[in-house]
Amino acid sequence: MKESFFKKSWVVLIGALICTALWGSAYPSVKTGYVLFGIDTTQPSSLILFAGMRFAIAGVLAILIGSIGSKKLLIPKKSSIKMVLSLSMFQTVGQYVFFYISVANLSGVRSSILNGMQVFFAILVSSFIFKQEKFTFLKLLGIIIGFIGLVVVCMSGGGNFEFSFTLLGDGFMIFSTIANAFSSSLIKKYSQKENPITLSGYQFLAGGIIMMAAGALFGGKITEVSPTALIMLLYLGCISAVAYSLWGVLLKYNSVSKVTVFGFMIQIFGVLFSAIFLNETSSLNAYCLIALALVCIGIFLVNRQKT
Repeated sequence: MKESFFKKSWVVLIGALICTALWGSAYPSVKTGYVLFGIDTTQPSSLILFAGMRFAIAGVLAILIGSIGSKKLLIPKKSSIKMVLSLSMFQTVGQYVFFYISVANLSGVRSSILNGMQVFFAILVSSFIFKQEKFTFLKLLGIIIGFIGLVVVCMSGGGNFEFSFTLLGDGFMIFSTIANAFSSSLIKKYSQKENPITLSGYQFLAGGIIMMAAGALFGGKITEVSPTALIMLLYLGCISAVAYSLWGVLLKYNSVSKVTVFGFMIQIFGVLFSAIFLNETSSLNAYCLIALALVCIGIFLVNRQKT
């Protein structure tokens, strides 16, 4: 019954939109967190330290929520330890270390567009490396149309996209999206043997501790702490705990392409929430509606066929 429920199209739609809305809200929340904690955004080590704190908290929250739901403490089996560590190195450490260093060397528009490539890489990795599904013309067409929508929404604020390449900027963002792509296929593979919430919780906890240690080792600093800052950090932890745990459950019962294509919605939600909470209303215009339409068409095409 659980499997048939999570395979329903409307369940995937609602679940994926909840995840992408939460991740979209992380854009303004992270920016606010930097201010509240007095973080120097020009120092990658401080960003990694902050991210590590967020993901360590996310891990604890995911384990607690999952344990309450299961009415028992979630503890990974001995055979799952390697899976947790492997997933952590791709999903948390690999993805976000590359991501935060890249963001420090790229414009917001460029980083958002390149980050959107994670949908394309996720479907390629699932289809050609893990052999979890077939790569079809409709999937390719849906990805292209959805990516065009992503470009449109990123350009809606009047940003410019120059054709150049830097390793620490463009290269690291691509590495981040590839790490994310592998994590999607790994969570689908591993969740057949272990509870996806258990995997999510412990991989976040392990990855968060590693990132905190690395950030502190290289001189990362948190200069201000207040009740408001701690509440924001707790919210950021909740975003990761809830969104990624639910995402893992959806991936367990559905093809990677059917779920990950909704990733194009993250940037749209990010623009929406930034306009609401950061007063960045200039980016809300007709381009956003066009982008939303293109993304919806892309999602429809990828999900139109049986996978």
